[in-house]
Amino acid sequence: MSASTHQRTPAPAAWLSERDCDLDAFRALVEQPTGLDAYPHAAGVERNVLLYDADRLALADRRAVQAELVRAFADGPGIVVIRGAFADPAVVDRTTAVFDALIAGQRASGAGAGDHFARPGANDRVWNALEKAALYDPEAFADYYANDVIALVSSAWLGPGYQITSQVNVVNPGGAAQTVHRDYHLGFLSNEAASAHPAHVHRLSPVLTLQGAVAHCDMPVESGPTLYLPHSQKYEPGYLAWRLPEFRAYFEEHHVQLPLAKGDAVFFNPALFHAAGSNRSADIRRMANLLQVSSAFGRAMETVDREAVAGAVYPVLLKRQGEGAGERWLENVIAASAEGYPFPTNLDRDP
Repeated sequence: MSASTHQRTPAPAAWLSERDCDLDAFRALVEQPTGLDAYPHAAGVERNVLLYDADRLALADRRAVQAELVRAFADGPGIVVIRGAFADPAVVDRTTAVFDALIAGQRASGAGAGDHFARPGANDRVWNALEKAALYDPEAFADYYANDVIALVSSAWLGPGYQITSQVNVVNPGGAAQTVHRDYHLGFLSNEAASAHPAHVHRLSPVLTLQGAVAHCDMPVESGPTLYLPHSQKYEPGYLAWRLPEFRAYFEEHHVQLPLAKGDAVFFNPALFHAAGSNRSADIRRMANLLQVSSAFGRAMETVDREAVAGAVYPVLLKRQGEGAGERWLENVIAASAEGYPFPTNLDRDP
């Protein structure tokens, strides 16, 4: 074949704009079914979402499970539900009591926490709940973040040295839903700001963070568990699409919503289209601990005083080590508490 007849594959666009947002192309992605063939450790699929049982994952080969989770987040539905992620409800209940105390303290001081994607005051929020919980009750914090499901999934998607931040979200009875969105990083930018970043950064943003949520109460559908659109994380112009009226309308008509039990956990690619649901119940105060886990190579959304957290938790670790806590238990707590990456540094003092 001569050079003149050689057909070159067109290079992908270096920049994206709202003109690239095509609802038909989006539909072709999100309307594909989720099959179980590629996910042998999954217990099932419900409404295109992969379901896993934590006790089954604990017995499987760790690397094989992590490889499967990567496929799910990157090329599959973008979301997994892990049932029974917290096997001991007492661990969840104790941390719920910590969160309730923090919320009560905010109210007593007259300080309220806003919401990125819902009407101010509609929900109760605790920002930087990881640091606040560690300082309030280090024992409860350690028991909670020793959880191996959190470590398993976080290290699968992000590798070692990840940084956990936590935000408590309580949607009270009658609380309205959030609007559909994608999450941090690019999901927090206006379309104008997001479009200033080249296309490869739009592809990079989802692998810098992982979104998770732990159910702190039973969440039937009427209580408003999070709305999701499986497979939507694969739509490259999605950071510019989710605000567009036709995409919002499609989400409202086609999202899925799954009930959760206390102690279940959901993890999803931050590029997945999602929104907290409306709490239509009469008496369910729906509480979730939202986990945003960041790569060691990125900037976490919240500022956390890791030195203060580590200082609060360290005596607990010494005590538990003396009582026979396993190495992985200790490592999981440390990963949630401390800096796990040596940069940035001052090269004058640390060449």
